[in-house]
Amino acid sequence: MTSGVPTSPNGSAPRCEHVDGLPSITPRSRGCTPCEVGGDGWTALRVCMTCGWVACSDDSPHRHARMHYQETDHPLAAAMDPGSTWRWCYVHERLV
Repeated sequence: MTSGVPTSPNGSAPRCEHVDGLPSITPRSRGCTPCEVGGDGWTALRVCMTCGWVACSDDSPHRHARMHYQETDHPLAAAMDPGSTWRWCYVHERLV
């Protein structure tokens, strides 16, 4: 029996509606600007799927990508790694 709720490719979790209608974005920088200004480094970079803001990941000391979400409510971030399909929904706290 099916529930009628679409599922995501990553298991039985409901599909994330935040991926619908995303604009085409261009990363606004090549690194995490707040880290660069502070002379800090990062572990990985994320790009906001709403506005193109580039910031450091949750694995980095300052977690600027998460701070961007908290300030803007932009729900999705993607990995900046070439060819990566990694995307994170901050609202649902899971990969999408």
